[in-house]
Amino acid sequence: MNSDRQLHPNVSDVLAELDQARDVLRDAVDAVPDADRATRPGEGRWSVNEVLEHLSMVERRFTGLLAMRIQEAKATGLGAEQNARVPIPPELKTMLGDRANRRNAPEAVHPSGTLDSITAWRAVEDARAQLRELLCSNDGLALGTVVHQHPVFGTLSVYQFAELIANHERRHANQIAGTARGE
Repeated sequence: MNSDRQLHPNVSDVLAELDQARDVLRDAVDAVPDADRATRPGEGRWSVNEVLEHLSMVERRFTGLLAMRIQEAKATGLGAEQNARVPIPPELKTMLGDRANRRNAPEAVHPSGTLDSITAWRAVEDARAQLRELLCSNDGLALGTVVHQHPVFGTLSVYQFAELIANHERRHANQIAGTARGE
């Protein structure tokens, strides 16, 4: 990416969304004393460190899928971005925010439970850096036309996947905030 130019508004918008979600997550984590972040708040529930590890695993997985889809699109002549970003459907955003309906994560993104709080936070930061790099290094390309079929959430563009990641992070930030409140 050439740092002398502005990012395309579509990329800039999703990066802002990701940054806002990260701020919410950071605040939620900071509300839990470091000594309590490895403690599971109840039977069948993840500790703060495990939630962070899960978030990093999901984001890395999605980033890898998006990188693959972008490379495939480039190989077939992906052009410049011509359209405004289409956000994720409102019903998907609502579903992600609804913590009353618990969902079980696929086994592949279950945390190991071995990370301390510093390593867990570093894992989410490293995953975000990879996603940011992917988006910025492909800035200006028609990422709104690059799609991947998610088995639960349907066909989403690169931008929509970035929003999905941000909303998934907010969902788990709310979970962590509940832990901080003793829920």
